[in-house]
Amino acid sequence: MNNSAKIAELRHSLARHASGAAGQTAVPLGHAAADRVLGGGLKAGALHEVFAEDWGGGGFALLLAARLTTRLTTRLATRLASARTDRPAPLFWVRGDYAAREYGALDPMGLAALGVDPRGLVMVRAPRPADALAAAGDILACPHVGALLLEMEANPKVLDLTASRRLALAAETSGAGLVLLREGARETPSAAHTRWRARAAPSHPDDDDWGRPRFAVELVRHRSGGVGKFLMEWKSEHGCFDAADHGAVAAAPFHRQADAQGRRAV
Repeated sequence: MNNSAKIAELRHSLARHASGAAGQTAVPLGHAAADRVLGGGLKAGALHEVFAEDWGGGGFALLLAARLTTRLTTRLATRLASARTDRPAPLFWVRGDYAAREYGALDPMGLAALGVDPRGLVMVRAPRPADALAAAGDILACPHVGALLLEMEANPKVLDLTASRRLALAAETSGAGLVLLREGARETPSAAHTRWRARAAPSHPDDDDWGRPRFAVELVRHRSGGVGKFLMEWKSEHGCFDAADHGAVAAAPFHRQADAQGRRAV
C-alpha cells in the first residue's frame, strides 16, 4: 500500500471513530439459522460480497441490499413528520452500461411484487469499472443512504484489495449497507466482512407465487464467526428471508471461529 492509500485509510478510520459509526448493529435476514451464524444478522456499515453462480445470484444480492435498507427506513420513520413516515430509505444500484444493455432495465412493478418499495431505488449507470467505483465512493459519502448494491462483472484491475478496503472503510464510516455483486468473477483477496456464493433454487411445487423465490446460498467467509449453507426463501409479504426447507440447512455454529484460511483476506 502506497503512502496516499495509507493516509486515506487513516482519515477514514479517524472519521469513523469521530462519527460513532463503529460497532454498527446487525440487520436480521429473517432466516433463523443464517442469523444465528451471523450473530444476529447482516452487519450494517460493512462490505458484503455475493458471487452469483447464475442469474438468480444477482437477485439474492439485490434482496440482501433491500433488507439492509430496513434499518435506516425505521430510523427515518421515527425522525420525520408523520406525513412522511412511509418514505423508504434510498437504495442505490450502480451497474455498468454493458450489464444494463445486456440484461435490460429493472421493472419497478417487479420490484414492488417482491415487497421492495421502488420509490426508494436510485439507478446509476457507469461506463467503466473505475467510474462505478467512483460513484460508489460518492454515494457512501452522502448521508441517509440505506444501502448500495455495486454490480461488477468479471475481475477488473481497478477492483483490487486496496479498492475493496476503501469501499469497506467508506461503508463503515457512513453506516450504510454495501453489497458487492460479482458476476462471472473468480474469488480474489478482499476486505469483505462476509462472502456469499448464491444461485437460484427450484420453487416449492405447490407455490405458484413468483414473488417468493428461493436461493441456495453458501456463506464461505465471515470475519466474525462461522460459515454455512442455507436454502432461503424470500417472503415478499414480510420483506425478509425464511428457511425454505429446514432439513436442508447445514450451518456451522456461530461460536466457532473462522480458521486461519478464513481469517485471511481471501
